[in-house]
Amino acid sequence: MLNITAIRAFSDNYIWCIFNEKSKHAIVIDPGCSQSVIDFLNEQQLRLIGILITHHHPDHIGGVEELKSKFNATVFGFKHAGTKHKKLTFIDQALVADNSFSLLDTSFQLIEVPGHTLDHVAFFSSADNNHEAPWLFCGDTLFSGGCGRLFEGSALQMNKSLSKLAELPPNTEIYCAHEYTLSNLEFALSMMPNNQTLKTYNDLCKVKRGHDEITLPSTIGLELEINPFLRTNDPELISTLQIKEPKLETNPDSVFALTRKAKDQF
Repeated sequence: MLNITAIRAFSDNYIWCIFNEKSKHAIVIDPGCSQSVIDFLNEQQLRLIGILITHHHPDHIGGVEELKSKFNATVFGFKHAGTKHKKLTFIDQALVADNSFSLLDTSFQLIEVPGHTLDHVAFFSSADNNHEAPWLFCGDTLFSGGCGRLFEGSALQMNKSLSKLAELPPNTEIYCAHEYTLSNLEFALSMMPNNQTLKTYNDLCKVKRGHDEITLPSTIGLELEINPFLRTNDPELISTLQIKEPKLETNPDSVFALTRKAKDQF
């Protein structure tokens, strides 16, 4: 069986490390800080063989070049990673939507999810002999209780991207890149104050954070129940939005756009 550990970096980043205790081989996702990864690998006596990149923001790629050089690790990412002015040149395996590859005897599939950035992708791994539940490494697209800000993409793009992720198996474990859960849930409760599952989950996460424990992974099934950005047909969410926007069109894209705007102003 493979292990997953969150390597903490900066104020609230998680660099996810997947490793095999027997072979001592490891991969990391979005290593914004090289030293944090190096320290963890040294502590666990692991050798880095692969790096997965979800998008071009510095807190997700800042450590890639040093780690690649130090460990001769292969970097996997989107073929069009970067901005239109500057592409990421350190990617060795340039992938497009639905491409699959294997690391640690486990298959990963690239899912294109523009919105937070135009080059954003996620990596999905179905359950197999190495791990019992499906995994989703989604960077800054889907958070527990929330979603990423729209720095480059549109609300329409992000809603479409989230709809793709919502169709994954309900037991899919969500490994996003930041500890934003409590602030996301505070907003979610302001929009859906009568959602009992949300209330219970918020209480649980408060206890975890009180003990300095991470709130992740979440699951697709849970997020479908508590995340306003995945609940664009929720009557209570729509009713709350209509207080400020009485003429709101209640189609999913319009509801998502106004929910994202409300979160930006929260």
